Amino acid sequence: MQETISMLVRTMVMYAFILFILRMMGKREIGKLSVFDLVVSIIIAEIAALTIDDTEMPLYKGLLPIALLAVIQIVVSYISLKSRRFREWLDGKPSLIIDRGKIHDREMAKHRYNMDDLLMQLREKDIGSLADVEFAFLEPTGKLSVIKKPEKSPVTYEDMGIKKAKSAMHLPLIIDGEVDQDNLKRLGKTELWLKQRLKAFGSTDFTKVAFASADEDGNLYVDYKDKPPRHKK
Repeated sequence: MQETISMLVRTMVMYAFILFILRMMGKREIGKLSVFDLVVSIIIAEIAALTIDDTEMPLYKGLLPIALLAVIQIVVSYISLKSRRFREWLDGKPSLIIDRGKIHDREMAKHRYNMDDLLMQLREKDIGSLADVEFAFLEPTGKLSVIKKPEKSPVTYEDMGIKKAKSAMHLPLIIDGEVDQDNLKRLGKTELWLKQRLKAFGSTDFTKVAFASADEDGNLYVDYKDKPPRHKK
């Protein structure tokens, strides 16, 4: 009887402690956990189960490792927030699976992502044909982000009475002060072009830019770290 009571008390203490720890670690959707978050969550679950089951083990020997894991996760998350390179190393970065309607077989093979997976995720987004897709990105979480072709996209008020525009896909060019050279090449642009465009916004210093993106027509969106976001054509 005493062992059962001890297990119940341990369960309640562990539940409250883990709930507190998870709140400290920050909000994250279950389906969007990074590999690191998933590993930390599995280890915490294992430690919690062992601590609850072994009533002979002092409770603090289970609580301390969990607290240490939480501190490590918070520190790693803070570094990820400040460093894009570290974030990409830890979580990975989106892969362009479909580019202007063309499937990139090599990218799919690199991520062991097959055609059945692609078609299934397109069906989940109510897309029945690959011919409707302009761009598709495989996100680090394994989710598929899709941009439809303009003629397959829902009609907006802006579309009514005006000529059909090109795909409004904006590619990130600067994130946390770092230039994305791959996306610059996809748009056929250079750093010199980007600096010239940034002049209109007041500063050509990449390190002062929190986020900047552009479409194929060169329409630029810029959000400086200390200024409101602006958009120019």
